[in-house]
Amino acid sequence: MDDEKTPAEFRTDAFDYILPEALVAQRPADRRDASRLLVLPRTGPIRHVKFADIAEVVEPGDLLVANDAKVLRARFHPRRREGGRAEVLLLHPAAQPECWEAMARPGKRIRKGDRLTLAPECGIEIVDWAAGGNRIVRFYGIGVSEAMARFGDLPLPPYIHAPPADADERYQTVYAATEGSVAAPTAGLHFTEETIETLRGRGIGWTVLTLHVGAGTFRPVKADDVRAHHMHAERYEIPAAAAAAIEATRSAGKRVIAVGTTVLRALEAAARADGAIESGERETSIFIYPPYRFRTADALLTNFHLPRSTLLMLVSAFAGRERVLAAYADAIANGYRFYSFGDAMFVELAQVDDRTLSDR
Repeated sequence: MDDEKTPAEFRTDAFDYILPEALVAQRPADRRDASRLLVLPRTGPIRHVKFADIAEVVEPGDLLVANDAKVLRARFHPRRREGGRAEVLLLHPAAQPECWEAMARPGKRIRKGDRLTLAPECGIEIVDWAAGGNRIVRFYGIGVSEAMARFGDLPLPPYIHAPPADADERYQTVYAATEGSVAAPTAGLHFTEETIETLRGRGIGWTVLTLHVGAGTFRPVKADDVRAHHMHAERYEIPAAAAAAIEATRSAGKRVIAVGTTVLRALEAAARADGAIESGERETSIFIYPPYRFRTADALLTNFHLPRSTLLMLVSAFAGRERVLAAYADAIANGYRFYSFGDAMFVELAQVDDRTLSDR
């Protein structure tokens, strides 16, 4: 799209901010719930609390909806035939039997028919090309589950320069159960089992859905106009019990709180016009940016996201771009830690004139 004709509210640089490198968290807090929590209410001033105090922010009768996706050990570092190193990141199972779609590096040196070695007896075969420069791959001499266990690493985000020693534990939520993600639903990393029990003990509901987070979650928006960005597709499943719990909470006049942007995307993708959630398993490429009419959640628990990212755009649609960027500036001034291993925000849905909203 013509950069000069792009309305200001749709310009990608409208979602930019400057973050000091020192505030990019390289490791998690000593305890999951020791992270900080910035509370951005619908109206009124920002509050600063500890995540351990989340039960004081959420009200009895509210419902937390979390993503129970479990991160796969999906990143491999095989060797090429010539001896050089390669990197293969599994994305999701492919249509071909026993095959996966994957990202492969160095892209120009990894061709169809190549065999990349994990050990003398096994490795990864490049079966075919796939869309977007990806590859179709399959394992030889070893099954995929054993390959992940023996040779795979958790695919930490690229801004984590050196994986912490406890990354295998801390880059999973305590309630992770359904394998399939190549990135963690990071808003949930702050919860401990004790935190969840405390919430339940105070009459606060808890339910889960599954959305398998794809590598596209780290994909930057390169277009100058956000409307030109193509969103990656992700698989999700909403159990009937979760849909029923959401409906019961709404009927009681209490709040539905999405634990993370992945949950909010799944709920909005599955919502009917009246906000009722359709249970079942589907795929979504929904891209949420301002303006947008939310149907499903009253509040959002989320981490601090990268500049110009689709995640920051979603949060801006939920609470208002200017208000969110002002909260980010406040967090920076107060030394909050950013991104996957960083601190969190509790954001209430903004009051917005319906005439400014659109349904997409």
